[in-house]
This record gives sequence, C-alpha cells and structure tokens, in this order.
Amino acid sequence: MQIQQKSQGINFDKHAIFEENIDQKQRAWIEVKGKALETNVRQLRSKLRKNCEFMAVVKADGYGHDAKLVSEYAIKGGASQLGVATLKEGIRLRSSGVKKPILILGNLYTKRDLTICLKNDLMPTISSIRECLICNNIGKYYKLKFALHLKVDTGMSRLGFSCNKFVQQFEKIKSFENISIEGIYSHLSSADEHNSLDPLSNTQLQKQKFQKLLKQINVDRDHNIKIHLANSAGMLLNKDFHFNMVRIGLSMYGYNPLTKIGKNLSLKPALFLKVKVAFIRIIDEGVGVSYGGKFVTSRKTKLAVLSIGYADGVPRNLSGKIKVIHDNQLYPQVGSITMDQMMVDITGSNRIKIGSTVVLLGSDGDKSISPIDWAKESNTIPWEILCSFKNRLPRVQVD
Repeated sequence: MQIQQKSQGINFDKHAIFEENIDQKQRAWIEVKGKALETNVRQLRSKLRKNCEFMAVVKADGYGHDAKLVSEYAIKGGASQLGVATLKEGIRLRSSGVKKPILILGNLYTKRDLTICLKNDLMPTISSIRECLICNNIGKYYKLKFALHLKVDTGMSRLGFSCNKFVQQFEKIKSFENISIEGIYSHLSSADEHNSLDPLSNTQLQKQKFQKLLKQINVDRDHNIKIHLANSAGMLLNKDFHFNMVRIGLSMYGYNPLTKIGKNLSLKPALFLKVKVAFIRIIDEGVGVSYGGKFVTSRKTKLAVLSIGYADGVPRNLSGKIKVIHDNQLYPQVGSITMDQMMVDITGSNRIKIGSTVVLLGSDGDKSISPIDWAKESNTIPWEILCSFKNRLPRVQVD
C-alpha cells in the first residue's frame, strides 16, 4: 500500500514565478540621485549666456542612469530639450510621458524610420539633401511640417553636410514647404583636450568654421532656428560656444570633463554603484586567487566575494587596479575580475560580513571613487565607463 504524506508547510504553487519578490538590492545595483541631476542642471544653466537653452543628452539610457529618471529631473532643473541617439530611445521617452522636444542625434535615412519619427513627434538629425527630400515628402503626405535639425561637419568627419555643400544647398532646403528647420548644429571633436583655448586648436578652428558658415547663410534672419555647437567641455570653455543652445551630457551627471576649467563648479555625481558581499573566506599565504592565479597571496588573507563582474559592466582590465569602500575604508580588489564576481582583500576587517554593502563607485564618508578614476586605470574615458553598465543591474532612485 502506498502511503501519502501530508505536507506540514504552507502550500504554494511550485510552477508560479515569484520574480517580483526579489529585492532589487539582493546582489548589485546602481543608485541614482535625481536631486543631484536637477541641481547640476540648475548650476550649469547659471553659467550660460542669456537666452541660451539647455538640451539634456540622455542617450545610452541616460549614460547608464535611466533615461526616464534623468529626463524627469533634468526638466525640473530647467532643460528645455532632450537629446537621444536612436529612434527607439526617443519613442521610449515619448511612451513614458515626456512632452519636451526630443532630438535624435543619430542618422535616420529610410522613409519608414523617418515616418515613425514624425508620428512620435521626434526631430531627426539631417545630414544630406536626400533625407531633406524624404522628410519633405513625408510632411507633404501627412499635410504637416516635419521638424528637424540640420547638421554640418566642421571637423568631426562623422555625420553632417560638408560646409561647402551646405552653403550651396541651404536656400533650396529652406524652400521645402513641408519641413521646419528647428536647429542647425555641429559637433566638437576635441573640446575636452588641454589645448582647446589655443587659437589654433581644433576646437577653436571648428568654432570659426561654424561661425563663418552661419554668416554665409545669414541665419540671423530666422531667430526661431536653434544654433548649437557645445557639448559639456565646449560649454565650460567659453560663452562664445553657447550660441542659442548647448547639448550637455557628462557634466549634467556630475563630472567635469576639463581638469583646468570650471573648478568653481560643485557638480554632484548622481550615480552610486553598490554590491553585496556574497561570501567570505580565509586563505593561506602563497595561494592564487581567481582565473589564471596571477595574484598570489603574500600572507594569510581574508577575501570578500562580491556579486558583480564584467557581465555587469565592470571592465576586466581593471583587475587588481581598483578599490571598494566600506565604512569610510578602502579595500583593494585582487585577482581577475570574472563574469559575475570579483574578490576583495578585507584582511584586518571585522566589520564586513556576508550581506554587507560596499561601494564601487560613489562616496562613503570622505572616501570617493569616480568613473574618471576607473577610466584612467583602464586607459579609456569616463563616458565609456558609465555607458557600460548592463541592464541586469537594477537602477534604484534613492531620493
């Protein structure tokens, strides 16, 4: 005879999915301070020339901060327009309720994509007469004026009309009845370099070329066209770069791209990268740690295993070059950073336990670690560090 045992526990559906019950801070996460973003925008706007507008660049999911959240607080701080890289990024902001003008900084070149752009009240960047014709035909079909920005290449050698062709074609473009030229802009290639104030620097030569072009097309006749050139670095260099609008990314997120200029700014980083200690172990002297065993302990060592790795966006080439903060103390990361985990030497600490939270980026007490620090160690730029964090890191608003 088969005997059936009665369950003594609470019944539950073993086939149900309970993902919604997982704590966002169960493993590793990014904390975003919206108020810091708002404060940074207000402070940067106070440095602009009179009547100069502020475009908040929120591409790449708001530099890894969460584009919707960044947009909300940038607008609170006074941003009048937003900039994204792709059509999908723009649509996501529209679907989340953002009403401000949104410029797509990337290149749309098919009739289908440009039609979707118009239907979602987004402005494309136009770099050739071909796309102008497509936009005009779309506008004509829908009996609307297609709002767009024209881009000119002054030295980036990427998107944009060549300067000579633009001067020749601008009158024709203005004659199109179903487009509305909302802006004319270019992009600085080297504004964050140390010699950007030199009259012969690429940055200054680009500005001069842009100003000459604007004079040739006599754009001052139409004050409704937004003229913009400056990114964060260009905006901080000089008010001559401000024109009618600036496009601000890195500085809005709390980092100064110029080491010698804008030191009076008190920008507040809006991003904190935090992780829980998943395990603690003690190993002897002479033991290799992580893949390859390139790091070998020189003493008895207490290790904390952190639940974060290069699959989350922490560059593997930072292995052995970074530290973490706990309770205002710095602890070195050791061994190779792996896909999902990394090890930290916490020898001598009795305060770090399994489940303790440590800071990889951000501050704790008077200690702080910045994406700029990571960029220097990995021979890259802070923009890349911020944009590398993957979606499996929850973004948690903390104010």
